[in-house]
Amino acid sequence: MKSSITIYLAGDSTVQTYGTSEEPQAGWGQYLDRYVDEAVSISNHAIGGRSSKTFITEGRLEAISSEMNETDYLLIQMGHNDSTKNKPERYTDPYTDYKQYVRQYIEQARRRKATPILITPVGRLHYVRKEFLADFGDYCNAMKEVAEEEKVELIDLMAKSIAYYSSIGYEKTAELFMISMNGTDCTHFTEKGAYMIAQLVAKEMKQLDDGISTYVTV
Repeated sequence: MKSSITIYLAGDSTVQTYGTSEEPQAGWGQYLDRYVDEAVSISNHAIGGRSSKTFITEGRLEAISSEMNETDYLLIQMGHNDSTKNKPERYTDPYTDYKQYVRQYIEQARRRKATPILITPVGRLHYVRKEFLADFGDYCNAMKEVAEEEKVELIDLMAKSIAYYSSIGYEKTAELFMISMNGTDCTHFTEKGAYMIAQLVAKEMKQLDDGISTYVTV
């Protein structure tokens, strides 16, 4: 018989759960429960505007750590806000302090005997000359380096999301983003977009070898 587990999410506005007053904007974390069985609870701590650094300095990682136990998982998607050099309070250099902060998430999970899983930043609607472009390249690479160095499972959500956008084309991809509602936002998802990204994440979880695949129903 499978044990009850909690999947904790640490991330930014593309992951967070939004209230009804903010519809149709949504984050993929609020739909992940659609793709796991009844033994799993999703605890979404993701919040907009946070980088790998400020999520920690505000005590949000510690709040997760205080609840985790050995049957749990911590999914970490950070990078969007780390890249904002004009906001030094949250900016991190990809190959130095970003990697150091990402390691802190791994260390906290392992200290609680939980399982960390790294997730590269999700792709934005960045379309140039009929091609979807992958942003945050250095942060994606740095996260992959940490995953290899620390022997942690990684979901390359940037690669998977860009491949998905390319498969359905620009018009259908635009419907996944809030630009389809307000004409400007190429970063945040509509409910439809968040639902599809959650499905991508779940499909990748299904391929992992750390036990979490047992709970995925996609």
